[in-house]
Amino acid sequence: MRILMACAAFPPFIDGGGPISAMIVAKLLLAAGHDLTVVNVSGEDRHEIFDGVPVHRLRSLNIDWNYRLPRPGWKKAIWHALENFNPRAFVVMRREIRRLRPDIVLTDSIENINVATWAAAKSCGVPVAHILRSTFLLCWKGSMWKGNDNCGRACGSCQMTSYGKKLNSRFVDAVIGETDFIIGRHTEHGYFPNATTHAIPGAIAPIPGALPRSAPPAERPLRIGFIGVHDPVKGLDTLAAAAQRLAGEPVEFLIAGTGQSDYAKALPERFPAQNTRFLGWTKPDAFLPEIDVLAVPSLFREPFGRVVIEAFAHGVPVIGARSGGIPETIQPGVNGALFAPGDDAALAEQIMAFARDRALVAMQSAGALAAAARYSPDRIAASYNAVFDGLTGKPAGTALLQPREARP
Repeated sequence: MRILMACAAFPPFIDGGGPISAMIVAKLLLAAGHDLTVVNVSGEDRHEIFDGVPVHRLRSLNIDWNYRLPRPGWKKAIWHALENFNPRAFVVMRREIRRLRPDIVLTDSIENINVATWAAAKSCGVPVAHILRSTFLLCWKGSMWKGNDNCGRACGSCQMTSYGKKLNSRFVDAVIGETDFIIGRHTEHGYFPNATTHAIPGAIAPIPGALPRSAPPAERPLRIGFIGVHDPVKGLDTLAAAAQRLAGEPVEFLIAGTGQSDYAKALPERFPAQNTRFLGWTKPDAFLPEIDVLAVPSLFREPFGRVVIEAFAHGVPVIGARSGGIPETIQPGVNGALFAPGDDAALAEQIMAFARDRALVAMQSAGALAAAARYSPDRIAASYNAVFDGLTGKPAGTALLQPREARP
């Protein structure tokens, strides 16, 4: 099929997992034989092939494009107001849709590229699928986190400032989330009333030569790892408190990742120095083979938690918090364990279960590798194809009958 994939962000502009996940989806669909073009927003208008993916980068459709940079309050207010429906985005995206003549418009996140894209596609008679990556449609911060806790529902101010997003969600025909959790967060608020819903997790390629781990030798400490941004919402205080409980036990903690805040700078003081190593920024492929078990103690309700399946691909069991979409990925006793968010005593108990019975690591390592197969690129691409078939009424791979203008 011919697909226009409109993205909020796309590499090389990377500030988190969203752009990386968008690239993975783009490559999956290209490998599956689709004719795909990515459209996203940057500081200039240009066409390019980025890492094998055709990309049209548009000049800012909103008052500015890089909302990650500091800006005055008046500019933030205008930007957020326009995100509810930006007339310029409607005109520009309708032009792109008419130029590319896609069978499907697929939006992957929606900031900057704007909810007006959905209305533009409908005005051209093209079906729309949307991939949820965050709660930006519900919450102007995109996190549904306030103070030191998760929001049970969107607060009144968020509902008021997101009304246009909710209204335009009626133009979406299929909504895709990496977990049932993130889909449910939106549908319970009345979003996507006309869309079918599809839980399609992220993809992870098999690691060449990955085999189940042997039981860690009893003469060395069990290695518990954490990798990610050093922020309170990631539950690092819970992990630190668990580490303090286990000081003197045959367990050590390897902490990878960085942070710029005062919290991140003071984090080493929270962990026991005798059994903790801070490694700084580290690539997952280099870090995961060095640990026995990964800890994902997030307090924030993660929409998915990609780090879990990255660990599985390396044969690493995961102890995760029952937070957001994380429990949908981990099978306790098979490829890891779960505990209540913020409960450091329960986390310490789960860690000690592996420390006392090293054979559990080997057994659940095999379970982790088996689980990783559920996220294989071929399997995830087939799930996307099934969604597209349902929207167009024709099998993926059917010859395109309409002519297409040549790309500039």
